[in-house]
Amino acid sequence: MADPQKKRALIVGATGLVGGYVLRRLLAHSRYSRVEILVRRESPIRDPKLTQRIVDFASLDVLGIAADEVFCCLGTTIRKAGSEEAFRRVDYDYPLTLARLAKVVGADKFLLVSALGANPKSAVFYNRVKGEVEHAIAAVGLPAAYFFRPSLLLGPRAENRPGEKIGIAVGKAIAPLMIGGLRKYRPIHADTVAAAMVYVANHDSPAGVIESDVITRLGLS
Repeated sequence: MADPQKKRALIVGATGLVGGYVLRRLLAHSRYSRVEILVRRESPIRDPKLTQRIVDFASLDVLGIAADEVFCCLGTTIRKAGSEEAFRRVDYDYPLTLARLAKVVGADKFLLVSALGANPKSAVFYNRVKGEVEHAIAAVGLPAAYFFRPSLLLGPRAENRPGEKIGIAVGKAIAPLMIGGLRKYRPIHADTVAAAMVYVANHDSPAGVIESDVITRLGLS
């Protein structure tokens, strides 16, 4: 177990929506002495704790990494990836490779941004891949693996997603009506997801799936 006051964190996907917030929160957190990010392009953020490494994600398995906690915030869409095969590579192959590396280097916790509705038996390709990668990572044998399943994410995005904007607008309008078991379908801000991930990394929490309504509660703790 690492010294709780001198932890090393690794983030993959730190230039993305959730990953960017995770990065800022870890850099500001007193328990972390080092935060390393693996990126395709350099982040403009500068901090004495921060180490950036520009990598080819297809070659993650040859990297020498050292981390007590690994935050995997990788994710794309089929439209952006260009094909189902390319989507699967980003959302299944890369996270699974990272989880295996995390086990090899002795990481204590692996935290993955998954998706609401993730299910390895889903008829929806996106949800099926998300469920399959959760199942595969759980089988790696890490000390603790956490799968965060946020609903529609709120926050500034670099790319324009008209369909998603409509879904978010509708979701925000009807959110007050989503009570009880429907709470997990409420849109959630990406920084709330990041806050929940950092909270779980620093507290004793049961490993496994964390649904969106629980993410909201933890993120606001």
